[in-house]
Amino acid sequence: MEEGFPNATGREQSIKGMRSSDFCLHQAGDTPTSCSLFDAIQSLYIPVIVSDNIELPFEGMVDYSTFSIFVAVSDSLKPNLLVSHLRSISKTHRNELRRAMAKVQPVYVYDNGHPGGIWQIPPDGAVNHIWRKVHQKLPAIKESIVCEKQKPANTSIPLRCHCN
Repeated sequence: MEEGFPNATGREQSIKGMRSSDFCLHQAGDTPTSCSLFDAIQSLYIPVIVSDNIELPFEGMVDYSTFSIFVAVSDSLKPNLLVSHLRSISKTHRNELRRAMAKVQPVYVYDNGHPGGIWQIPPDGAVNHIWRKVHQKLPAIKESIVCEKQKPANTSIPLRCHCN
């Protein structure tokens, strides 16, 4: 990267770095604005998710615990704790994490590989997973709309409304 913009040299350095790395640090709040988690999964380097409460893409469809390392924010701030923990993970265990990650890679593929996208979308690809996630969230969205209509004027509803 140069002055915040990707260039050919920066891209090559990034790819080289990914290929020689075992882990990728992924901080809470990173997913909507960054591709680091997706890049990590596609590059088979193990996501180290630093968060106390994070909503990950395709949660409930993908078990991130099978290929990621989760670290509490307070632990990540302790000197040397995170580095020591990562160094203690055996090569065998890192390979197990990568094998599990390889199984979920198709979930993060948004392209069907054909120019113009005229061919069939992979059934296990990202587009279909997004639609499944929307379908899962639809009942809660409908419930929130009903709750909003039923609330008295000038009041607020809790973050999660449970109308009867």
